[in-house]
Amino acid sequence: MNTTRRRMALLAAGIAAVGKAHDDENPPAISRTALIHGTAGPFAVAGYLMGEHALARLGLERGSMDLEVVHHSPANARWSSIVDGLQASTGASLGKLNLRRADSNRTYSVVRNRRTGQALRFSLRPGFLARFAEVPPAKLHEAGTRVSELDPSAVFEAQDAGARRG
Repeated sequence: MNTTRRRMALLAAGIAAVGKAHDDENPPAISRTALIHGTAGPFAVAGYLMGEHALARLGLERGSMDLEVVHHSPANARWSSIVDGLQASTGASLGKLNLRRADSNRTYSVVRNRRTGQALRFSLRPGFLARFAEVPPAKLHEAGTRVSELDPSAVFEAQDAGARRG
């Protein structure tokens, strides 16, 4: 095996081991979000929960190419963290061209099944915002863990965004 292949195999094994260690210690909402985002803060975990809900309602599996995710938000880390959570739960990515963030003064996410056209629009609940908007950096993981334990209906509202083909 040449040096490059050996390095790639070691890197892949290391990533798998880190992912496995996180899965043993934490629920998927925390471990997968932390692997994508670097931490599992409340807004990223909220995005994760949105993505899980979307997959179930739209009848899609994680990583499906029929999935399209567009997150609308200001260019601010708190609001754009949601898109990392969406990526962690849905498997959508920039590289697969089925995940993007659009600049907006409002914050909401649209998850669509490209095959059926069915879409859901997600927005955070005012109670969630009041409780988690001002979490200090040292408390992000703790707050994210609390969010992962909440009923999703306390975190976000999901509305039918209509059907569109293509």
